[in-house]
Amino acid sequence: MGISRPQKSSNGIPTRWVYLFCIASFFLGVLVVNRFWDFPDPAKMDEEASSVKKDQLTADHPTVNCEKQETAVQAGDILSRVSQTHDVIMTLDKTISSLEMQLASARAAKVINEDGSPMVTKSGTEHLKERPKVFFVMGIITAFSSRKRRDSIRETWMPKGEELKKLETEKGIIIRFVIGHSASPGGVLDRAIEAEDDQHKDFLRLNHVEGYHELSSKTQIYFSTAVAKWDADFYIKVDDDVHINLGMVGSTLARHRSKPRVYMGCMKSGPVLAQTGVKYHEPEYWKFGEEGNKYFRHATGQIYAISKDLATYISVNRHILHRYANEDVSLGSWFIGLDVEHIDDRSLCCGTAPDCEWKAQAGNPCAASFDWSCSGICKSVERMEEVHQRCGEGEGAIWHTSF
Repeated sequence: MGISRPQKSSNGIPTRWVYLFCIASFFLGVLVVNRFWDFPDPAKMDEEASSVKKDQLTADHPTVNCEKQETAVQAGDILSRVSQTHDVIMTLDKTISSLEMQLASARAAKVINEDGSPMVTKSGTEHLKERPKVFFVMGIITAFSSRKRRDSIRETWMPKGEELKKLETEKGIIIRFVIGHSASPGGVLDRAIEAEDDQHKDFLRLNHVEGYHELSSKTQIYFSTAVAKWDADFYIKVDDDVHINLGMVGSTLARHRSKPRVYMGCMKSGPVLAQTGVKYHEPEYWKFGEEGNKYFRHATGQIYAISKDLATYISVNRHILHRYANEDVSLGSWFIGLDVEHIDDRSLCCGTAPDCEWKAQAGNPCAASFDWSCSGICKSVERMEEVHQRCGEGEGAIWHTSF
């Protein structure tokens, strides 16, 4: 599914432009009628004749020309009204754009469910239903080999069982481990995930073949699937070796809830690595200019959040969005040319203790913590509990935080 083309009128002009032109013409027409097409009043004509006589008597004594001042005031009033009309048109344009985005989202969700849902379910089908309205969806990107990482998260910062359901109903927060399927669907790896999901009920399955070099595709499918399943204000991607303080994440997002297109994370602009064989090699390095150039600003891949409109944009245009080798670069590239607010929030990329510990002791716990040297918490299975004890916001903090 590509970008939906705007409808056109019979003469080839986009329909929305015709609507806006008609609205503008109406407002300006009313303005002109009110200002310039007033018919003369006989009493006013007598007054004007009397005024002419007075002007002749006072020809040798010039007076201030009030009519010119009145004309100037009228001209200024006209410009003010034109400006107001322009503001009305711009507001209407934004409203139409918002409605078009909602329509595109609904169409995308319908197509996803009719043509093959990205979600892998035991029955193989997913019925189209009204999406629950929630605050944010957090997808924890994981792999078949990461069972111990998932358990370390369940034992620390992620609620489980009834607490997970309560988080959804009372706070509008959805948390899921995100994974696709193996190259042999229904094999031992997929059955292991199904058994784990039967136990914890905390997976979001994707119609995606797992593989490290397919992270850009997996991220794209995750956002499309989440948008089709939940109507959220924000959608978050986080790695499974990062420590999260859910209350701080919610408070951080709540400050930007009224903004339409938000891309939030720890922004960076690293070097484009042209050398083959190195980690984070960029096969399409030539697209970024001369050797030694840096990438455009984008959020580091350990954790980032995007608002509803941007997640919908990805879902609607997923078939034509280019995927680079590095997932975080791909996401940043999809928003170039869009009217997006990049928010660089360093509370989303604190180091582990002592960095996050000092901040927690000062009453300002971090939203997310990891080790830059390992692109996550080094040896996270063994250290997640320690990081949680030293850098956590406190047990029950999420339940006492108001968004």
